[in-house]
Amino acid sequence: MDVTHEINVVRRQVGRREFKAGEARVVTVSRTYGTSLDDLWDACTNPERIPRWFLPVSGELRVGGRFQLEGNAGGTIERCDPPKSFFATWEYGDEVSWIELRLTPVEDGGTRFELEHIAHVDDERWAEFGPGAVGVGWDTGLLGLSRYLATGASMDPAEGMAWLMSDEGRRYVTLSSEAWREANVASGEPEESARAAAERTTAAYTGG
Repeated sequence: MDVTHEINVVRRQVGRREFKAGEARVVTVSRTYGTSLDDLWDACTNPERIPRWFLPVSGELRVGGRFQLEGNAGGTIERCDPPKSFFATWEYGDEVSWIELRLTPVEDGGTRFELEHIAHVDDERWAEFGPGAVGVGWDTGLLGLSRYLATGASMDPAEGMAWLMSDEGRRYVTLSSEAWREANVASGEPEESARAAAERTTAAYTGG
């Protein structure tokens, strides 16, 4: 795996927007995959395929239905426009945020994957970890999807966690955290605080 390439093909943005109860933080991650719109939609919404690159999922994957990712977040699917987009709550513990996935065909026959994660985060918590708190996790998800689409091989969650603790995995996480630091600075965050948050995020993901 070319870790640097996998980091560089992803576009990351950090911003703010008015959403529901007030101003929210928005973390956006996107990249283009060399597959059709219909195939990428199926990979992202078919309960038989999602575990091959992400996590086992249960529940009803329909508007109004609830889902649960094994060992991670669950939520409710609030809106769906196949094969272009869906919008859902993202519930982890007592916290609720929202995700929106948008898929767009591109000229060369591939498809652009873009995911927004929207959350109401207070300034103190944002200063502690910044966008990498969720951004690094989404980066690893996109990496799993890339591997699956390229090889057809399913990912074992235990093997995925073991890889993250390997030298290569730690390097990937470090580069991902650094890339989110750059996106954070581009959004207006001071360099010093963005760097401190990124360092804490890297340590949290790598056990350092």
